Amino acid sequence: MSEPTPKLQPLRPIPRLIFASRWLQLPLYLGLIAAQGVYVYHFLLELLHLMQAAFGSQAALAALIESIGYKTDVQITHLNETVIMLVLLALIDVVMISNLLIMVIVGGYETFVSRINLDGHPDQPEWLDHVNASVLKVKLAMSIIGISSIHLLKTFINADNYTDKVLIAQTVIHITFLLSAIAIAYTDKLMTHTADASH
Repeated sequence: MSEPTPKLQPLRPIPRLIFASRWLQLPLYLGLIAAQGVYVYHFLLELLHLMQAAFGSQAALAALIESIGYKTDVQITHLNETVIMLVLLALIDVVMISNLLIMVIVGGYETFVSRINLDGHPDQPEWLDHVNASVLKVKLAMSIIGISSIHLLKTFINADNYTDKVLIAQTVIHITFLLSAIAIAYTDKLMTHTADASH
């Protein structure tokens, strides 16, 4: 026979107010969902321009070249490998930032606001099964490194349009992100080991 569930004691007014203040984060997550919609629109627009440029549209090609910041002394009249690669990297960049937004929205809401109760749902993300503030920080750091890598690759492919100072600065920033992620992961490992040892 299962034990009866203990009756929860009602919170005093001040603790209840403090605990309820977590719902102030809800507009922030709703705002991020709206930002996600903007990214979807941007992705579809760039994809449409790419398809139109592939079929010979000069207006779409000009829009793509302007959006990726590609400059050359020779006039571009058709898609070339460099332009295609830069556009694809831009699309991948949008997808990775979108993934980052999803992790912040879903993981942040689950961790700091309220349970979503997805247990047993066939579409429950694998990473959400064991999410907490510490795991979320590590995953966000890894996502930021991935996004930074895409930006760095785009810069090196289009290196003729950047100064050496910009190239060095972006490389240093990327290395800083990498070292920060390693430090976060190592700190999380130490904290987990300490918590396990205390039990």
